[in-house]
Amino acid sequence: MNANHTIKILLGLSFFLLHTSLQGQEKSKITMGNGENNSIALEEIKRDGSILTFSNIKIDGNGWVVIHPFEDGKPNGDKYVGATYVKDGENKNVEVEVFKGLESGEMVIVMLHHDTKPNQFFDFVFIDDVNVMDKAVFEGNTMIAHAIAVP
Repeated sequence: MNANHTIKILLGLSFFLLHTSLQGQEKSKITMGNGENNSIALEEIKRDGSILTFSNIKIDGNGWVVIHPFEDGKPNGDKYVGATYVKDGENKNVEVEVFKGLESGEMVIVMLHHDTKPNQFFDFVFIDDVNVMDKAVFEGNTMIAHAIAVP
């Protein structure tokens, strides 16, 4: 990966974080990562065609593992390209089908969203400028999300 590509990714992530104040946190304090009660295992992510498999997803309450695309070198939180329902607690070998196909090395955002209704339907309907009905999972100011390169 060259320096220009890395800079574009970092700028894109900054843009994504600044525009993803999904639960009213101060935009400048939002970070991405895992928490104590919610996490996405990044070790041993597997890909079989357009399906990504995560070895362990932990979520406090029922919700969704969601894949957001990168477009023009930046993450786009206004779209999603795959989502899989997960139950409260630990979930093993979680498969997420990505509807647009995948290429090795392609960057995506993987993150958790709550099933706020709860109806086991991913309600990706904007209720204000930055929030969707099934809101992103946060622990404090940490949004449970990661930018990953597709294996």
